[in-house]
Amino acid sequence: MKSPRRTFIHLAAGAAVLPAIARTSWAQAYPSRPVRIVVGFPAGGATDIQGRLMGEWLTERLGQQFIVENKPGASGNIGTELVAKSPADGYTLLQVVTPHAINAALYSNLSFDFMRDIAPVICAARLAYVVVINPSVPAKTLPEFIAYARANPGKINYGSAGQGTPQNIACELFKMMTGVNLVHVPYKGGAPAVADLISGHVQVIFAPISESIQQIKAGKLRPLAVTTAARLDVMPDVPSVSEFVPGYEASGFAGIGVPKNTPTEIITLLNKELNAGLADSKIKTRIVELGGTVLGGTPAEFGAILSEATEKWAKVIKFAGIKAE
Repeated sequence: MKSPRRTFIHLAAGAAVLPAIARTSWAQAYPSRPVRIVVGFPAGGATDIQGRLMGEWLTERLGQQFIVENKPGASGNIGTELVAKSPADGYTLLQVVTPHAINAALYSNLSFDFMRDIAPVICAARLAYVVVINPSVPAKTLPEFIAYARANPGKINYGSAGQGTPQNIACELFKMMTGVNLVHVPYKGGAPAVADLISGHVQVIFAPISESIQQIKAGKLRPLAVTTAARLDVMPDVPSVSEFVPGYEASGFAGIGVPKNTPTEIITLLNKELNAGLADSKIKTRIVELGGTVLGGTPAEFGAILSEATEKWAKVIKFAGIKAE
C-alpha cells in the first residue's frame, strides 16, 4: 500500500506532464458548479459543524456553493464509501475525522481502503476529549480517580457513543496504560451517554468537549483531565491526562479529503484556501470553542497524521479485543 505522502508525490509527478496552459485553465475553471462535502455523521454534531465551517469559507472564497451532505451510518463508512467511489474531479469532498483512522482496523469487510482511496487535503484541527465524571464519584483529580478505580475493579462503568468510537478507544488506551478495570457501557450516540452520566447510570466518560462543556459549566459534570498532550485554551485549569499518565495522548482530528486521483491542482487550491480560512479569527475561535486546536498545513502532513493514527488505534483495538457492532 502506498503511503499518503508517496501517493501525493505520484499525483504531483503525473500532473507535471500536462501542458502548463491546460493545467492553469483547469485550475482557474474550478469550481464551475456546486461542490458537496460529505459528512458521514448526523447533522448538528461536532463533525457536522466543522464541515459547515469549512464549507461556508470555501463558498465565500471560491464563488460556488460548498454544500454539506450528511450520510450517517456505520461509523462514517457509508459516507466514506460514497466519496471513495465518486469521480475524482473535486466536486465531492469528505469531512475526515478520527473514526476513519479507527475503522481501518475495526472493519475487515469494507469495499474500500481508506488510506488508499482517499487523498488527504488538509488537517484543520486537533480535537480533544475530556475525562468527566459524575460529581457523586469520590474523586476531584485524575490520580484520585485512578486510585478509586483500582480499589473498585469492575465496579465503575464508563459510557461511550458506541463500540469502536473515539470515546471507547480513548478510554481503552487509558485502561491499557493505567491497569484500571472499567466496564464499558456503549450507547447509540454521545448525547444519551452524557445524559446517563449526569443521572449516575455510568460514572465516567471520555467525552468530546462540544458534548460536555455546558454540563461542566453548570456543575453537572466534573472534569478531571483532557486527552490532548497539552492543556486547552478553552479549559486552561483542567490538566492533561499525560501530566499523570506519561505518554498518554488521545486527540482526534478533523480535516478534508478527496477521492484518489483528484488532480493535484484542485488539491493544492483547496489546501491553500482552507489554510487561509484557518487563519481567520472567527473560524479559529469556533474551532477552539469546539475543543479543537487549529492546525492547517500540507496534504502530506495530514497524510502522516492519518498514518500515525491508523497504526496507533489498531494496536489499542487489538489489545482490548474491540469488535465492530
